[in-house]
Amino acid sequence: MNKAWKNALRSGSFEKLAHLFSTGADINARDEHGQTALMNAARVGHSQVVEWLIAHGAALDHTAKYGLSALMLAVVNGHRDVVRALVDAGADTGLCGSGAPGFAGRTALDLALARNDSGMVEILGSESVRKEDSSGPKPP
Repeated sequence: MNKAWKNALRSGSFEKLAHLFSTGADINARDEHGQTALMNAARVGHSQVVEWLIAHGAALDHTAKYGLSALMLAVVNGHRDVVRALVDAGADTGLCGSGAPGFAGRTALDLALARNDSGMVEILGSESVRKEDSSGPKPP
């Protein structure tokens, strides 16, 4: 991820983002921490930028340090509106963190439960139920 892309993300300038995107910037480029633009916007709770990135084809399920995805970063940082946007867009709620106490083996729902955030639990729990229902009947 180049400096201009980072600055556009940091400022939340849709005009700059659109210009960079239209001139070939990689929407899924990673920064020095292995995070994509979507992950960075989700981490800081910039919901409008998250929605713009989703609308322009950002990959929803990339992971970086500790196996955290954009959805998991939004949960950890308490950004319920971003969690809703990512779940509605189809982010994988079943991804598990890795490598660090507190994240290893935990899904976004597990992280929301650990935060005791009932709103996020409701969003993520409803999505888990929908995914189970769509996978067909469970064997006895």
